[in-house]
Amino acid sequence: MRVPILCLLTTLTAFSQDWRQWGQNPQHSGAVSVVGQPQTRILGQFQYDHLADEMRNDFGGNLLVHYMAPLVDGDEVYTLNRGESKWVSCRAGVIPCGTQLWQQMEWGVTKLQGLEKQWTFLSTWKPIPDNGSAWEPVFHPALHGDFLYVPAAAGMVMKVDRKTGELVDCFNPFEDTDPNRFVVSPLTIDANGAVYYTVMKLSPAAPWAVDVQGAFLVKVDNGVAQKVSFADLIPDAPSGNSCTTNFFGSALPWPPSADAKPLPGPCGSQRPGLNAAPAVGVDGTIIVISRAHTNSAYSYVVAVNADLTPRWATSLRDHLNDGCDVLLPTSGTTGGCREGSLRGVDPTTNERPAGRVNDQSTASPVIAPDGSILYGAFTSYNYSRGHLMRFSADGEYLSAYDFGWDITPAVYEHDGTWSVVIKDNTYPVGSYCGLALFCGQAEASYSLTSLTAELQPEWHYRNTNDQLCERLADDSIQCRKSDEVGFEWCVNMVAVDRDGNVYANSEDGNVYALDRSGNEIGRLFLKVAIGAAYTPLAIGGDGRIYTQNDGVLFVTGDRP
Repeated sequence: MRVPILCLLTTLTAFSQDWRQWGQNPQHSGAVSVVGQPQTRILGQFQYDHLADEMRNDFGGNLLVHYMAPLVDGDEVYTLNRGESKWVSCRAGVIPCGTQLWQQMEWGVTKLQGLEKQWTFLSTWKPIPDNGSAWEPVFHPALHGDFLYVPAAAGMVMKVDRKTGELVDCFNPFEDTDPNRFVVSPLTIDANGAVYYTVMKLSPAAPWAVDVQGAFLVKVDNGVAQKVSFADLIPDAPSGNSCTTNFFGSALPWPPSADAKPLPGPCGSQRPGLNAAPAVGVDGTIIVISRAHTNSAYSYVVAVNADLTPRWATSLRDHLNDGCDVLLPTSGTTGGCREGSLRGVDPTTNERPAGRVNDQSTASPVIAPDGSILYGAFTSYNYSRGHLMRFSADGEYLSAYDFGWDITPAVYEHDGTWSVVIKDNTYPVGSYCGLALFCGQAEASYSLTSLTAELQPEWHYRNTNDQLCERLADDSIQCRKSDEVGFEWCVNMVAVDRDGNVYANSEDGNVYALDRSGNEIGRLFLKVAIGAAYTPLAIGGDGRIYTQNDGVLFVTGDRP
């Protein structure tokens, strides 16, 4: 039925074996204590996004959506529902169109039981205005006990009865219901049932040109909503016009000289990165990701006490030293910095590289078994890749791994230690600029990578598929050879089972299974090879895999 709207050691077995929130648990480890089923057949499917094909056609075959993970508890599955939303194509010349109409669309949740629809609940939530990327932000509820918690409008969260789909309560940490205030993260729920999320308030006239009007971490505990401002969490962040800009507009190659300095520019206030879910440690410590509103090079990983008082904030700047002549070709050659440049600097700033919080990402912080924090930052100078950065439980920078980016890393505990599983895409782009004459072009390579706890590589698995396939109406599969070898891993979080087997989606339309040594042990084609949406998957308590392709939820395994 359609319901009207009224208003420090991570122990996997401490939580449900099912998948009830982003990253499976409050630490976002992405791992379960059951064994995933072999990927031999599709056990069922459910189309949840009736707009997928229209949106894909509007964006040149790319589905620019950050989808929620399927929420799984026993035989119950909760997935996205768009209500009666319509998509107005911008190719028709109609204004407004496309992402300009997000505020007129609907987002909600459908409950399935045995993949049979039970009810649909539509939220008042709307996405933050398009920042020019056209990527739809994530709408991500979470389960706890008998209730589903759903992001809502004006920075609120709704509490929904799981049995009936009826609204039970609505929590508002603010004094009004300002429509320019947005929930911008997935909901995280700790072991005691407290709900955490982040909120931004933007200028309605110029949301991305004018400074943020407010930014908050919210906690709802026992029906009481509390909040703390990001300004209070990072009081010493640079402000005004004191932030370094870049050399954009200057003659290439960069930096213009060994002692060149870009002009200073506006920072903007600190606020949450879009789509980054708070992580919560077993001791109650909350970890959030923050960035300056108008300059992503001033970003932080922030620890907050359970009572929402600040614990520490560590900048993502001044830790890396791998730009010119390190990750880049020799200075003075194609792809490298200007001859005579300082070793290790970011050619776009001539400073030590900064880890950036990119709003097109869905990377969320992960709390590792030893209490350290992992975060996948963007660092565009290295062929539009990033760095997985690791910080101690006290905020000390420990290490980093150059990787290809936008993922919440999964953590697999084994043999008294743990491994980190990430995607490691290298895109066919220039090193630090878009002109091949100066920056060349990288060879495309799309891998999954496992790292040790110290972020040293254990194995790589490279996608070398060259087949573009589509499942036809009669269930047959039609393929043709691709012009490229290999497909991007479109997953924004892999899933890992008890044995260390890794499950991940690829833009080739397959869900893959790899063993703990990185060997392929299963591959199953779903629907279509496309420029895919970013699609997290989940493992159910029975080992079935809940995966996605082209707006369709697929249940895969070897037995019902």
